[in-house]
Amino acid sequence: MTITATDHAEVVTHVLAQDVALPVGTFVLVTLDNGFDHTKPNTFGPAGIAELQAVVDTLAERASRGEIVGVGITGKPFIFAVGADLSGVPFVRDREQALEIARAGHRAFASIMDLPVPTFAFINGAAMGGGVEVALACDYRTLSAGLPALALPETFLGLVPGWGGCYLLPRLIGAENALKVIVENPLAMNTMLNGPKAAALGIGDVLLPPGTFLADSLRWASGVISGDITIERVDPTGDEAAWNAACDAAAGLATLKTGGRSPGVLRAIELVRAARTADRQSAFAAEDETLGDLIMSDELRAGLYAFDLVQKRAKRPAGAPDRALARPVTKVGVVGAGLMAGQLALLFARRMGVPVVLTDLDQERVDKGLAYVRGEIATLLTKKRITQDTANFLTGLVTGSTSKDGFADADFVIEAVFEEMSVKQRVFAEVEAVVSPQCVLATNTSSLSITEMASQLSHPERVVGFHFFNPVAVMPLLEIIPGEHTDDAALATAFATGRALGKTTIRVKDTASFIVNRLLGRFMGEFSKIVDEGTPEHVANAAIAGLAPMPPSVLMELVGPAIALHNGETLHRAFGDRFYISPHLLALVEARKTTPGAVPPRPELAQPVVLDAAAARARILDALADEIGRMLADGVVAAPMDIDLAMITGAGFTFFNGGVCPLLDREGASERVLARRLLPAGAASVPA
Repeated sequence: MTITATDHAEVVTHVLAQDVALPVGTFVLVTLDNGFDHTKPNTFGPAGIAELQAVVDTLAERASRGEIVGVGITGKPFIFAVGADLSGVPFVRDREQALEIARAGHRAFASIMDLPVPTFAFINGAAMGGGVEVALACDYRTLSAGLPALALPETFLGLVPGWGGCYLLPRLIGAENALKVIVENPLAMNTMLNGPKAAALGIGDVLLPPGTFLADSLRWASGVISGDITIERVDPTGDEAAWNAACDAAAGLATLKTGGRSPGVLRAIELVRAARTADRQSAFAAEDETLGDLIMSDELRAGLYAFDLVQKRAKRPAGAPDRALARPVTKVGVVGAGLMAGQLALLFARRMGVPVVLTDLDQERVDKGLAYVRGEIATLLTKKRITQDTANFLTGLVTGSTSKDGFADADFVIEAVFEEMSVKQRVFAEVEAVVSPQCVLATNTSSLSITEMASQLSHPERVVGFHFFNPVAVMPLLEIIPGEHTDDAALATAFATGRALGKTTIRVKDTASFIVNRLLGRFMGEFSKIVDEGTPEHVANAAIAGLAPMPPSVLMELVGPAIALHNGETLHRAFGDRFYISPHLLALVEARKTTPGAVPPRPELAQPVVLDAAAARARILDALADEIGRMLADGVVAAPMDIDLAMITGAGFTFFNGGVCPLLDREGASERVLARRLLPAGAASVPA
């Protein structure tokens, strides 16, 4: 049973074969191309896999007759292939159908492996999932030095590399390196490899310049076929102890990151463990069975829901005004020259290519901010992510001053100063005295009221919240918050600027701490309360493993205890006792004023309340469900999808959970909280 055209409108990746005359004989170049430009990457659905199978069968016949000397597979410009067409997964109705999808891919890729002539993958552009597995099915691989992304991201979504990746990759580059690609990178917010990094791991046999990549690849393939070029590989399967140690280490990492709640990653590790001694037939059959289970799992459905959010909803933010209302932004001002301001200045310069002026109270601070920007530009140049000309251009775009007079012709000014209302109001009053009436004034506040911030200005309609997440260049989310008087032109300009910066923009109601910091405040507050009451921290950490990207204690150190306390106190003032302020956090912040890194001891408790991990998890999830319900009722965002999108892109919540809302539904937290709210007056509680 397969997915039919009536179930799912597949964009078919066609398999185009052409003969190429090489000095060694007739070579067939196969190009994968779905007929669209690079904005719609090549994927493999049922029809595409069937076409690949048919072409390879024809090539096998030609090879058996001695008509061809080799086969090379490449992709359309900028794209090799990015794997299975996952948009068809919702149409998979039973496990047998899932198994047939797995088996069809294995049959097609195995037929490439069985061709009686040398086979080559010319990886010219982005290669992920099944695209990488097609390349692994070939005998040799060339990599473009300009390759932007190569990955096996399946465990990020709740799957496994199931068309040969768990078998072929470790047998090529060893278990340790393979598990970096299959487990470690996906669990590190889906990290990708570029061409040089993929080559360093041994995934490619040669790294070639992008400008002449295809011609060089054909020339290199001709040399391999003639014997002028030889590739020697070391069999990594002989060291059983090292192989198993790598698998054990990956399992430890997976447990730490997911709490064992994402079955795909653990299944992938076991497939890699077995790959050392398995034959191809049994290994592929094991991958089939694993895919049959996981394609039908809740985790995959949640992962695909999350993937759909970042691919589609992120591009059409709810509540954004008509784009035609946006004003052009040709110059940007940044108030402040600290770390956040420096990151913002560099982002605006790199993404928008417009002049940026940094200001601060004195020249020393301005110079420090400019030094940061120039240092980051130098690092990009050293890493060859930009050219010398681009480095010179960016350096010239960012200037500094102790005066705000340079903002006079700016179209967009953003403040990144101390998180205190009076300071921000004073800054905006100074800026308003200089800029034009049409200039948008944006605040990077993480928690304060936009309406109050604009209340003393002559033109409050041009003030908008523009909240980034740290590190600015990495975290995708940008919360956009209109104040009570913000007009559509200012708001449209903010959304257009966010798009130009490459950010995921979400419209948020002007309420304390907006989306991410509000939910993190409730999450970290409940966690702290559980620990303060007597539950050991390692038990509480185990309770929320697989929910957030790191334990709350690590997150607190990352953002800084003082900032975490400020956010918590802001929320406590706004919403009361459900936002807990930990005495230990207060003591920690006080201790850090005199002793960096100090961690004060916790007091002895007369009657500690010790929860097990299950009870602690239920309490924390119930707190999140309660807060999300309140936020949706208050119209903080347009829909639950925006909550999930924000927590994925702003806080690193996992794809395999679907962000947070699907997890709360699956684990019963939403139902428990709703039941409590429906209790008659005087009822104590509802059993969890």
